Amino acid sequence: MIIAGKKIESNDKVIVRNPYDNSVVGEVSRASESDVKKAVAAAKAGLVKLSHQTAYDRYKTLMKLAGILSQRSDQFATTIASEMGKTIREARAEVSRAVETVSWSAEEAKRLYGSTVPMDAAPTGRDKVGFYMRVPVGIVAAISPFNFPLNLSLHKIAPAYAAGNAFILKPAESTSMTGEMLGQAFVDAGAVPEAVNVLTGSGSKIGLKLVTDPDIRLITFTGSRDVGEWITRNAGLKKVVMELGSNSAVVICEDAKPETMVKRVALGGYSQAGQVCISVQRVYVHERHFATFTGLLREQAMALKTGSQLDESTDVGPVITHNDILRIKSWIDEAVSHGARFICGGDVTGNVMTPVVIANAQETEKVVQDELFGPVLVVNSFRDDDQAISMVNNSRYGLQAGVYTNDLNRAWRYAKGLEAGGVLINEIPNFRVDLMPYGGVKESGIGREGPRFAIEEMTEIKLVVFHIN
Repeated sequence: MIIAGKKIESNDKVIVRNPYDNSVVGEVSRASESDVKKAVAAAKAGLVKLSHQTAYDRYKTLMKLAGILSQRSDQFATTIASEMGKTIREARAEVSRAVETVSWSAEEAKRLYGSTVPMDAAPTGRDKVGFYMRVPVGIVAAISPFNFPLNLSLHKIAPAYAAGNAFILKPAESTSMTGEMLGQAFVDAGAVPEAVNVLTGSGSKIGLKLVTDPDIRLITFTGSRDVGEWITRNAGLKKVVMELGSNSAVVICEDAKPETMVKRVALGGYSQAGQVCISVQRVYVHERHFATFTGLLREQAMALKTGSQLDESTDVGPVITHNDILRIKSWIDEAVSHGARFICGGDVTGNVMTPVVIANAQETEKVVQDELFGPVLVVNSFRDDDQAISMVNNSRYGLQAGVYTNDLNRAWRYAKGLEAGGVLINEIPNFRVDLMPYGGVKESGIGREGPRFAIEEMTEIKLVVFHIN
C-alpha cells in the first residue's frame, strides 16, 4: 500500500493469485483501520499543498503520468492479465485506454470554468456583481473493481487530481498489485505525495472505516448494486458517484441484417469472459431473424479459443473465481430447467468456461434479470418494437443498451424509449470511449464518469458576490 506517497509494508499480506491456474502472482500489504486514519490525515495535508498549485501544475503532472504509463505498458498489461484473467491482448488495450483517460483528465485540469451571474436581474440585485467558480470537493475515496483495475481506477483518481483533490484509492483485493503500481506511477510523475494514497486489501476489513470517515467528501465506486447501496446507506453527508452494473441488452430489429452484426454481439458478450459492467447479456432478436441469428451466434461462440489469458491466441480467459463459475452454472441450469433451450458451451476447466448461448429463457430468470458477469448470452425473440422496448426496460438496471436498425425513425424511437444512461445505435452496449459521459439510470448508478463529467461531480460551486458602490 501507499500512504502519503510512500510504500508501506506490513506483516499482514494479501496473496494475489492467477485465476487461470491459482499460481501466486505476488503479494502486497493488507491495510488496517489505522492505515485508513493515516491515509486520511495524509490526504488532508495533501489538499493544503494542492491548493498552492496551479491548474497547469496539475496538468503537467498528469501528462507526465500518461508518459510513465506508456513506458511501463508491458509491465502493467502483464500484471493486469495475471491478476484479473483478461487476455493479454485485452490487457494491452486497457493500458492504452488508461493513457487516454489520464491525458483527457490533464486537459480538463485547464477547463475548470465558472460563470458570471446577472445579479441585477433580481429586484434587490442593484450594485451587485456575481460569479461562481469550481473548487475541489476535498478528499476523494475511489473504490475500484477488479475487471478494469487500471483504467477504471484512473477514471476516478485522475479527474480527482485534475480538479485539485487528494485521493485514497481502494483497489479490488484480487487486483491489488495493479493499484499499488498505479499509485507509485503517480508519485514518480511528481504528484503531491500526501495527495496519493492506495489502501490494498480487503474491503470488508476497512470498508466501513473508509466510507464513514467525515473528512472524506466524495466516494466514487464501481461494483455491485448491493455494495453500492450499502455504501450510500453508510456514507453520511458526503457526495457519492455510483456505477453499479447492468444486464445490458442489444436489440436486433426487423430491418437489420443479422449476419452483419453477430460477430460484434459475440465480442460484446464474451470479451473478458463477460466480466464487464456493460457486457452484452440479453439479446432480443426480431422473430423474423431469430433462427438465423441464433445459428450464426452458435458458430461464433464455438469458434472462440479458451485457455490461459497469457497465451496470445486466447480469446476467452478465466472467470475471476471458481465460486463465480459455480454461480453462473447454477443460473444456467435453473433457466434450462424452466424451459430455456441450451444451445452450446458451458464446459468448465478450472475457472475457464466455454462461451454459452441459451435461448427462450423466461424473462423472470436470473440469467435475464440479474447481472450475470460471465461468458453467457441469452437470446430471446420479440414481435414488434413496443414489445422489445418493454422487454429491455423490464429490469432494475439501465446502464447502456444497443439497437441495430437501418430505420432512422425506429432508431429515434428506441433512443427515446429505452431506459438507459446510454443508447447506442448500430453498436453493442459495451462500446465506450473514455471521454464520453458514462453512467446509468435506475439501479445502475448515480452520477457520471468521463473526465469532464467526473470533474463536475468532484467539484463544488463557490459563489462570489461583490457590492459595488
